[in-house]
Amino acid sequence: MSEPSVTDMPSPGAPWPGVPWSPVASSGVAPSGGAPSGVASSEVAPASAPPSGSRLPGPPSLARSRRARGGGAIPGLHHRPAVPADPVKVAEVERRLAAWAERLDLFPRAWREQFARFGLGRAIVLAHPGAAGLEHLTAAGKFLLAEHLVDNLYCEVDEGKGGSPRGLGGRLLMAQSALDPLHSTPDMEERWQHGVRADGPLRSYRFAMRDYARLATPSQTDRLVHDLARLHLGYLGEAAWSETAHVPQVWEYLVMRQFNNFRPCLAVVDAVDGWELPEAVYARPEVQRITALAGNAATIVNDLYSFTREMSSDPDHLNLPMVIAANERCGLKAAYLKAVEIHNRIMEAFEEESAALSATSPLIERYATGLAAWVAGSHEWHATHTDRYSLPDYW
Repeated sequence: MSEPSVTDMPSPGAPWPGVPWSPVASSGVAPSGGAPSGVASSEVAPASAPPSGSRLPGPPSLARSRRARGGGAIPGLHHRPAVPADPVKVAEVERRLAAWAERLDLFPRAWREQFARFGLGRAIVLAHPGAAGLEHLTAAGKFLLAEHLVDNLYCEVDEGKGGSPRGLGGRLLMAQSALDPLHSTPDMEERWQHGVRADGPLRSYRFAMRDYARLATPSQTDRLVHDLARLHLGYLGEAAWSETAHVPQVWEYLVMRQFNNFRPCLAVVDAVDGWELPEAVYARPEVQRITALAGNAATIVNDLYSFTREMSSDPDHLNLPMVIAANERCGLKAAYLKAVEIHNRIMEAFEEESAALSATSPLIERYATGLAAWVAGSHEWHATHTDRYSLPDYW
């Protein structure tokens, strides 16, 4: 079965063969990220802890909102400094990603300015300071862009992106097939290929995986396929809670965020740096644990920096401070500071345990260094992206 050609594509939005077309499954991306976004607020305390299925507290009264802070790190948040991003590399990665997105017709021309403001190239260069080269950085950027496409157009219901929890499982199943291809009769494989080429998110996944597999080993490629399945499971869990108006307990929310998180980005750190942590080492429980801790810390960082933006667009969208406020009968300020504390404890566990493991193996030390660099770079991108994020005046 031949790989779909970039130059042989039906028009975006063409129907998946045999499946009713939905505008959710059409070409296009609003590259604003799939993570929570939100608005500065005064404290709001519910009268009592809500039962399962009740709504979260909020939004706070905008008339009483405090002045939002500008850019900079969250006070008291434990983080490491990132390696500064080379502006020449940033510009070139950005150019390559924009050209790739245009060639695959991934989003309308009207969204190009928004894509440019998002700063995807800077995010990638900050997160991978040890990258083997521009091809490797671009491969990582293609996947990050593809993940945003799937999240925004299949999952997110805010900001008019067209996503919905209704029918999400079917859409994500097709998304997984773009990574883990159909093996069937020639005519069914051809129909599958047509379906992938006809849909923007599926197209982005398929070609991002193709380009990544050229730089990575088969085991690294398979690792990413499985970590993206984890991501899709997290999307489904959050969607199910949305459909039933379920307010999770804090530990339940953290379980969901361990799946719906940055782990696929962390899964590629060795490949992007031009080497491989052997599969037998990567699979060790203690290596899996530091990988999960790094992903969880980075994802809570996203919750915290996105908080004010999310509150303005969708105050019912789950994030860690909102879940803490609902469960612990406290105001949003107290809940936000508690979320910072949870992040710090996870980050400290990552640093302590990765240091101990690194002392046992130079390969693990190199891998842990890549994880730490990604976490630091992601934090730097969030903390300095003042066009996108602002902090509540909680200090």
